[in-house]
Amino acid sequence: MQPATLDPLPDTVTLQAGQALRTALDPATWLEVLEGRAQLVSPPSWFGDTVFTVKSLLAEGDVHRLERGGWIELSALTPVRLRVHAPQQAPAPAARPAEIRPVMRLVRLLTGT
Repeated sequence: MQPATLDPLPDTVTLQAGQALRTALDPATWLEVLEGRAQLVSPPSWFGDTVFTVKSLLAEGDVHRLERGGWIELSALTPVRLRVHAPQQAPAPAARPAEIRPVMRLVRLLTGT
């Protein structure tokens, strides 16, 4: 099954067993598993000249904090209900329009959308 990509990401995400969610998250975002079990693949990182990702198993009641932003993939091992706690953004000055999340702004610049 092809992973779903959501933008903007809702506060609560529900996945059936076998479904996956791929999305870009900002640094300091918290993922709270309300029910079920899932595998989280962290944003890619560099170690020397090698790119790697870290896989973590999350169970009901677990909370995972992303130290740095980037693309994650969350695969449901059982039906999963997940709450996303995004970091608080400072309110934009009245003279400037509200900007989108920094990670998504970069994605749009890179993809030309």
